[in-house]
Amino acid sequence: MFYVRMDLITFKEAFMMQVCYRNTNRTTVFAAGELKKYLTLMGNNNISLCYKDQEDEQMDSITLGTFADFNLPVLSSNAATLFLDDHIIINIKNGTGFIAGSNHRSILLGVYAFLTRAGLRWIRPGSEGEIICHKNVEEISCQINENPSYRHRGLCIEGANSVDNILDLIAWLPKVGMNSYFIQFREGFTFFDRWYSHHLNETLTKTGFSVEDARHYVKMIEDEIDKRDLIYHAVGHGWTCEPFGIPGTAWEKVDESKLPQDAFQYFAEINGKRALWHGIPLDTNLCYSNPVVMETIAQDVVSYLKTHTRVDLLHLWLADGSNNQCECENCRKALPSDFYVKLLNLVDKYLSQNHIDTKIVFLIYVDLLWAPVNEHFVNPDRFIMMFAPITRSYTASFAAEKHLPPLPEYKRNRLTMPKRVEENLAFLKAWQEIFIGDSFDFDYHMMWDHYSDPGYYFNAKILYEDIKNLSKIGLNGFNSCQVQRAFFPTGLPMYVMAKTLRNTNISFDDIATEYFNASFREYGSDVLQYMKTLSNLFDPHYIRGEKSFTDPDAL
Repeated sequence: MFYVRMDLITFKEAFMMQVCYRNTNRTTVFAAGELKKYLTLMGNNNISLCYKDQEDEQMDSITLGTFADFNLPVLSSNAATLFLDDHIIINIKNGTGFIAGSNHRSILLGVYAFLTRAGLRWIRPGSEGEIICHKNVEEISCQINENPSYRHRGLCIEGANSVDNILDLIAWLPKVGMNSYFIQFREGFTFFDRWYSHHLNETLTKTGFSVEDARHYVKMIEDEIDKRDLIYHAVGHGWTCEPFGIPGTAWEKVDESKLPQDAFQYFAEINGKRALWHGIPLDTNLCYSNPVVMETIAQDVVSYLKTHTRVDLLHLWLADGSNNQCECENCRKALPSDFYVKLLNLVDKYLSQNHIDTKIVFLIYVDLLWAPVNEHFVNPDRFIMMFAPITRSYTASFAAEKHLPPLPEYKRNRLTMPKRVEENLAFLKAWQEIFIGDSFDFDYHMMWDHYSDPGYYFNAKILYEDIKNLSKIGLNGFNSCQVQRAFFPTGLPMYVMAKTLRNTNISFDDIATEYFNASFREYGSDVLQYMKTLSNLFDPHYIRGEKSFTDPDAL
């Protein structure tokens, strides 16, 4: 499969223009550089960069700035909302005009939106994924006044990754309208270690990779996130072990004899014993009725944010896994979600005392799908709810009109997790009755399920329908927990995800046609039909185990 980048053509030298920026914020200056770079690649060679004080009023220009720089009205006076929401206004006629954003990131998004309107496409990360058209800038006119359909439009690190993979991906995200990136754990060690230590590649010699190596890579990634002013999500896993002196860098068993012995008293009691759950710290819940546990985690959150000021949205999760909650007498008195909300309120209290305004993301996931009965949020504005239906089937998409079944009774450590979409949505609705605030879907279409569909066509279509329906089920966006190199045989699902999060009014067929025509030019329709046929030749329902081998429909 080939991705095509056209040869460059040099246009006439006479036309001269300038790209100006009205503030010196790092992202604004970077956006100006990107505009100059791609206009030059399109064949426009006489372009200069300048700050507003150096602007030549006799020369044609495209000027970049925030709404405030252009005295344009903003939709909100709330600083947090202004940072999270992207609004762009573009008014360019015959290569002259302005690109304005509600924040610095939005200016960069506006630049890429303008270039997309001019004919450029970014079909996958890296320079080989750039489809460059050839056009004189004075032939380009563009008027856009746009708020994306959803606030949260991001990706989460997973899989096995080189730092170069991630850096290319970070650069690609805003080009297709995405605005955020999530590095799980404190340093993302396991995702880099899988790549550099060659865990599943017997043909390569295993090399040493350390936590310090991972931290170095995370700093490199953070710098690229900062350059683009992307919304930076961090941590999630590890809060149930790291604060107690137990490393939580991977889903791996450890030698319990090497752990701090005073930590065992805080582990969940299951079957009368306090020990690591299956020997894995990350999967071990704690005795949340113990005030020392709550205090230790809450104080560690404060300490972390004092030294990690770049984090925009901090994820505070309990242990991974399911049916692993504490069975002691005091913990049995309340649902895990009640203890969770109690912990979240304590964290909010300490952050407020320390004048830290970072938003905290909490998740509804496995055992925490059962909403709290007794506790409530003291300060809902501090929090963002993340719906993580990890056990759902991708046979059906989200739909608001479906009848929602009654919720099953909570049975401690004897829970059956929901598979059908409507079952998962019933749990979401119960949480929405006790939390009114910002929220998004954290989903796994390209973690595992895309492997059930070699053509990616039906996977992309379910993803499209899910995103289109998010607003109907009360969610304001999507963060995709997935492998990072999901671009083979094509990047259709990734492109569909980005395009639909930005504008739910675009049809799936239009997005698919645009993607395949950009990728394969005159062969686009043929390749699209081939991929659709390839998907039709497989049965994802059977591969997922939703049909038996003896089912006539599977034969």
